[in-house]
Amino acid sequence: MKAAGAVLWRDADGDVEVAVVHRQRYDDWSLPKGKLDKGETIPACVAREVEEETGYSCVLGRFLQQTSYKVKNDTKTVDYYAAEAVSGDFAANDEVDELRWLPVAAASSLLTYEHDRVVLAEFDRLPADLLLVLLVRHAKAGKRSEWDGDDDLRPLSGAGWKQASALRTLLPLWAPTRVHTAPRVRCADTVAGVAEDLAVGMVEEPHLSEEGYWPDPEAGLVRLLEVAAQEGRAVVSSQGGVIPSVVQALAELGGLRLSEIPCKKGSTWVLAFTRPFGTWSTSDSPSRWPTLVSAHYLASPLPRP
Repeated sequence: MKAAGAVLWRDADGDVEVAVVHRQRYDDWSLPKGKLDKGETIPACVAREVEEETGYSCVLGRFLQQTSYKVKNDTKTVDYYAAEAVSGDFAANDEVDELRWLPVAAASSLLTYEHDRVVLAEFDRLPADLLLVLLVRHAKAGKRSEWDGDDDLRPLSGAGWKQASALRTLLPLWAPTRVHTAPRVRCADTVAGVAEDLAVGMVEEPHLSEEGYWPDPEAGLVRLLEVAAQEGRAVVSSQGGVIPSVVQALAELGGLRLSEIPCKKGSTWVLAFTRPFGTWSTSDSPSRWPTLVSAHYLASPLPRP
């Protein structure tokens, strides 16, 4: 049984408060969560369940963790994200009859289940408001062997356009405001729909193409950090020969251990960074650069079968 939920948080005069809900059916206090609908992605389920149970629209943040526990004779797995409440109000409903906004320590004391307290502790381990980059590998393109033109112009295949359409639905759950792309048609077309919906132009990133990255990997890494540090969240569309190297280098700089760095076509790495203190530039010491603190891989924008 697959489910998804969130630590829903808000800023309360500079302090973080999180939402804890009371479910009358079970007479328990828990984090908002629920089962996936057929044909639904996990991130979409998070946003839907949060709104249904709490009345609040939310913007997703970093992935927190997955919990598993027995429900009767089945194993239930729940994927949790941090999620910021951006609008709405609570009203009692069929599932939840009370919601409380509490500081993390008070919320932890109120929660009924230990697995919820573990998720909340992971949320509290890092600042709630992190920089975020959605690093996308371009969707499936036609075979290179069957394309006679300039490889930079090789277009998406039918399957690739399906992935691009799904990304147009998935990526806005994190509320990006900027779209960057390696100067390849297949990279640009993968995220063009997102840019169109945001009514923004796409910024070309030569250092994040395979041809531009490998002569000077450090320049590509610095450029991604510059993109991360700008105001507003970013989508960055790049290539399979770049993304694993960038993610690995960022992880090593941040002391983050990643057992593997997959990079399927149409996949997304959700990268969360600490904010630099004060005004920041690449001339500063690397110790003051944004630091990667969370890296979560979404293998496909399409719902699981």
